Amino acid sequence: MRSMLCPQQISNFNTVPTATGISMNDASQATDTAAPTGWRHYFNRQMAICVMLGFTSGLPLFILYNLLSAWLKSEQVDLKAIGLFALVGFPYTWKFVWSPLMDRFHFPLFGRRRGWMFVTQLALLAAIGSMGFYSPKTDLNMIIVLAAAVAFLSASQDIVIDAYRREILSDQQQGSGTALFVNAYKLSTLVPGSLSLILSDFLSWQMVFAVTALFMLPGVVTTLLINEPKIYGQPPKNLREAVVLPFQEFIHRSGWSYALMVLAFIFLYKLGDSMATALATPFYIDLGFSRTQIGLVAKNAGLWASLAGGILGAVWLEKTGVNRGLWIFGVLQAIAILGFAVLAKFGVSTAAVNGNTLMLGLVIGLEAFAVGLGTAAFTAYIATTTDPRYTATQFALFTSLAAVPRTFFNAATGFIVENTGWFAFFLICFALALPGMMLLPKIAPWNEKKQGE
Repeated sequence: MRSMLCPQQISNFNTVPTATGISMNDASQATDTAAPTGWRHYFNRQMAICVMLGFTSGLPLFILYNLLSAWLKSEQVDLKAIGLFALVGFPYTWKFVWSPLMDRFHFPLFGRRRGWMFVTQLALLAAIGSMGFYSPKTDLNMIIVLAAAVAFLSASQDIVIDAYRREILSDQQQGSGTALFVNAYKLSTLVPGSLSLILSDFLSWQMVFAVTALFMLPGVVTTLLINEPKIYGQPPKNLREAVVLPFQEFIHRSGWSYALMVLAFIFLYKLGDSMATALATPFYIDLGFSRTQIGLVAKNAGLWASLAGGILGAVWLEKTGVNRGLWIFGVLQAIAILGFAVLAKFGVSTAAVNGNTLMLGLVIGLEAFAVGLGTAAFTAYIATTTDPRYTATQFALFTSLAAVPRTFFNAATGFIVENTGWFAFFLICFALALPGMMLLPKIAPWNEKKQGE
């Protein structure tokens, strides 16, 4: 990955004392020397934590974008209204606003990171479980309120989990650790996107949401068992350090022009595939598949592909580096969008009649594999672009920008489909995947590696 500082700037920058009194250079050396090697690089406590927190981080989001949309569709809510529900993801785009507070303050006993994790996870369990007590036909406003609450709590949980992951992994572990985290994140869709859909054919929606909410418990247990990060564990001394310095540092690294280019890349890289999957479940239902078929075939087809992507992604990023991962995985995730276009072109009228679940499984498998890899490289890029002194705030800024397409552009997907049809919609999504790739020569040159890779 291209360094954002010249060699002399890097030397000067790395000797700046941190809040703990340890220089960034000393801290980096400490974590790098402690990093496990060989098979222990992939099978150790840090990687296990990444898997558990990845699942816990992804579950609320997929409840909002998979289970919620299927629930509303089954209750005959208008497709345009379902698309507008993407706006409940607004907190994901603004989480950098309150992230400094999560850097500055903490709860007693648990510590700065674990305390916020524990509180947000318990609140998410309660909010998700409450959804099933209401009906989309009579209580749509209350469902919107609960969905917004889940989005806010989920975004807050992501702030602290992202910071925690950045702080427990050495620079050498960022690629493989992030790959495992992202694929566990993706795998969490199997609960709201598979198990919950199957249960909805046999149980009331109230029971479905209650069961789904209980899958937050593994994250709660993980939070109780893990330790606080040691190197960058001290909070900022005041709100100025928490709010101003993280943004100031990012802008001053290489100037405004390069900073804006980085932000543009973060905004564009996942735009196409984010829009393509925004209405995935309603798309499968329009093809004629039942919710049980979607749960058993579509979602489980992604299970094995995601597992393969997780293993390959961890090893591949370790061997090639984050830069080349962004190139290779970016091409694959763009191709995966075309798979949806093929399915829309040839599967709309015949899928349900002929039981053509094989094509659906192949398309979903490719999407789960390719997009999971692309997200792993993308998140690793964000992690290594973050200054460890301001982990929560800068990570929240970058991931907030990455969430803008998912929130605002995805809100328009229902209107686009209504006017263009599914086939043209997926071609548009493919075209939108290209601008981010065009920035890679500047952002992540193929033959250049991040310091420490």
